[in-house]
Amino acid sequence: MASPRRSTYQISVPNLGLDLMRATEAAAMAAGAWTGRGDPAAGDRAAHVAMREVLNEVTMNGFVIIGETDHDTEGSGFTLQAGDRCGTGSGAPVDVAVDPVEGTVLLADGRSNAISVIAASDRGTMYDPSVVTYMEKLVVGADAAEAVDLDAPIADTIVKVAKAKGVSAQDVTVGVLHRPRHEQLISEIRATEAKIRLFNDGDVAMSIAA
Repeated sequence: MASPRRSTYQISVPNLGLDLMRATEAAAMAAGAWTGRGDPAAGDRAAHVAMREVLNEVTMNGFVIIGETDHDTEGSGFTLQAGDRCGTGSGAPVDVAVDPVEGTVLLADGRSNAISVIAASDRGTMYDPSVVTYMEKLVVGADAAEAVDLDAPIADTIVKVAKAKGVSAQDVTVGVLHRPRHEQLISEIRATEAKIRLFNDGDVAMSIAA
């Protein structure tokens, strides 16, 4: 009987993208235990600690630009707030944005679209939004990426997106965070006869859907 064939190669080159994916996976699995249990803080805390544990082992010199503070983990070495370092301290110097659970209320309510998020870029290139309360965010698919302008009225943007997609404005669906401050925006969108999909939480998941 022939003996099992043994591998003759070994992958030893760090892959930052895969390592960061492992951190989001760990956070999602930890948070999953709190799905539908009505405690958004507990789910966020579990994800927070799990993500930090994995990030501590990632070969990078990470600097958290966008993060969040879990008061139950302050002083424990498991915080992931703006200004924190993460990674082993060696490897690529990178800016990092983290959200262990984006959509904590969705998680607590047992609804879909709560996700774990990490973004990274070369050191010194990530925008620091710490002085910003609200931001105007516009996300479209790749086929309309060259057609949009943040400074343009939303009606013009819808027309341009529709043209890029080869459809009419009536066939465009716009996702809008359901907040009182967006009433004027919603009215302007409806004036174009585009459809609107209102959502209460989960900006990132809705952006991915675009």
